[in-house]
Amino acid sequence: MPRVKRGTHRRASRKKTLARAKGFFLTKSKLHRSAQEAVEKSLRYGYIGRRLKKRDFRSLWIVRIGAACKSAEISYSKFMSGLKKAGIELNRKMLADIALNDPAAFGALVNQAKAALENAAA
Repeated sequence: MPRVKRGTHRRASRKKTLARAKGFFLTKSKLHRSAQEAVEKSLRYGYIGRRLKKRDFRSLWIVRIGAACKSAEISYSKFMSGLKKAGIELNRKMLADIALNDPAAFGALVNQAKAALENAAA
């Protein structure tokens, strides 16, 4: 069995870890062992954060739509129900954008949702 000393591979691996840890506080950016721990932890947080971001944006869109609905005197849940009954398939991202940038179009959507709710009730 040949002897393996891992010279260049080890150096490259450590260099890569320290490059990823650039900007970390004190020894976490200087010493390999603490940098390795910090990098692994930061990668875990990054993975989790990418999933949390989706939740955060959805809740932001719902808040924006809810605020626009409140000014149009309809609740968020009734508005969404009315849109579904009217056959309007816009996602929350687009609805929030319309509510923010084009109040007239959002008002038209509210009117369609209200009409669909009245038709369903009758």
